[in-house]
Amino acid sequence: MSMNRISDLEIDGQNVNFSLKLSSLDANQKNDLNFACITAINQSFPDANVNVHFITVNDAAETDAGPLPQIKNIIAVASGKGGVGKSTVSLNLAMALKNEGKNVGILDADIYGPSMPTMLGLQGAKPNIRTVYGKHKIEPLMAFGIPAISIGFIIEAEQAVVLRGPRLGGILKQFIHDVIWPELDYLIIDLPPGTGDIHLTMVQSVPVTGAVIVTTPQEVALADAIKASNMFKLPSVNVPLLGVVENMSWFTPAELPNNKYFLFGEGGGAKLADQMETKLLGQIPIVQSIRESGDAGKPAILASAGEVNNAFKMIAINTMAEVEKRNDLLDKTKIVKIIHN
Repeated sequence: MSMNRISDLEIDGQNVNFSLKLSSLDANQKNDLNFACITAINQSFPDANVNVHFITVNDAAETDAGPLPQIKNIIAVASGKGGVGKSTVSLNLAMALKNEGKNVGILDADIYGPSMPTMLGLQGAKPNIRTVYGKHKIEPLMAFGIPAISIGFIIEAEQAVVLRGPRLGGILKQFIHDVIWPELDYLIIDLPPGTGDIHLTMVQSVPVTGAVIVTTPQEVALADAIKASNMFKLPSVNVPLLGVVENMSWFTPAELPNNKYFLFGEGGGAKLADQMETKLLGQIPIVQSIRESGDAGKPAILASAGEVNNAFKMIAINTMAEVEKRNDLLDKTKIVKIIHN
């Protein structure tokens, strides 16, 4: 039910008829599944006459519901440049959304430099593999009530990832199609820097609701953030920008709480949001506790109070508002189709 595999449900007296959409199964698997469905219904309705009609579908193909029908919104967090705190924003945005009562998951798409295992306190943890009607599926790991998947859960911490583009894309597709994602209000995809193979695979694999761009105020970071923003705005991609998060906006020493030092410049996030015709979702100051909490495997929004907590809460509230506005005004994002001439 949570995967929207049930359709054409009809109840006529004691007769219960429905279709079950699944990948190709052999005869024994179909018999087992048919019996399991009948048994489950008869436990609550002993007199029901259950008839199951099987429909074969391609899991990877685009359907009206999309490849992840149990997930309402998919948010890509991108930067264009490394070192601006994109993973920190991804994790704390996810936690802030959860604090607002939402069901949230994290997909760490940074294959070369996965940060989520450390930031979630899951170093060395390995996901379980479950066989679901003849197919091997990955169970996401849980931390702070959030299901998460990362290449860092699969390889050793010191192991270098040396892969070409098609293999990178294959890993991301596995994380999308072969992970047992629960019902979610938001899936946060933490993208790697740049505008490369992972980004293209993502928009070819899932309908992305919108993108959040992370930048720092200085010009060097803005130049790369503009490129990342323009990738999503390409007519062939057409993923709406939900807004901009400006990280490392200012530094306030603990002993001088009323002082703000703009170490990386001032106003860069607002400038980028204005240029991209989107919203500045919020600003995050440079605070030592953010770095410490990330290293300690505890999201900063849980480890900090005051300014940091309020900043991420405001970003989450603004993101939810922009998602709601986007869903009211625009059609669902289409999966990008690649046409070979």
